[in-house]
Amino acid sequence: LRALLLSIGTECTTYYCNKGWNEVISHLSPYSWANWGIAIGLGFSVVGAAWGIWLTGSSLVGAAVKAPRIRSKNLVSVIFCEATAIYGVILAIILLNKIGPPKDGYFSSTWNWGQFYFAGYSVFFSGCSVGFTNIASGISVGIAGSACALGDAQDDSLFVKILIVEIFASALGIFGIIVGIIQSNNAQFPVQ
Repeated sequence: LRALLLSIGTECTTYYCNKGWNEVISHLSPYSWANWGIAIGLGFSVVGAAWGIWLTGSSLVGAAVKAPRIRSKNLVSVIFCEATAIYGVILAIILLNKIGPPKDGYFSSTWNWGQFYFAGYSVFFSGCSVGFTNIASGISVGIAGSACALGDAQDDSLFVKILIVEIFASALGIFGIIVGIIQSNNAQFPVQ
């Protein structure tokens, strides 16, 4: 026990020790960065869609008790929420097509390490941009859809007016996928 307590405060001096966060981040494989970016983009897009559907759906069901006529036309709000998940799926497919292994199965002496790391970081941050944008889009569409359902239950004329706000909230997800595509545009993993 004494030896263990003494070893806690000592510095690691072997070849396999990282000398700081810079080495931890730079020694992670670009393939790993890229796959994490795809997972974040797709995962957060689905979470944003689910959150928006939850917000919209709960208000829709509650407001439909007072005005049953709103059930079918307010399902448009749920479709807008689901679109954010579809944006994440689209970007995941685009980004997955950018990842490719080396041609011969190993890294040659002429391997382009700069392009390799650029592609990994680019795909990662592209996925993060789309994921974070779509979670915000899903929540904002859900809040606008909730207001649309509650407002429509009170007054028929509010449906179209609030639906326009909901379309603008859904446009956040479209902007996010456009930014993600632009970010990953030059990301091409080297093959030789």
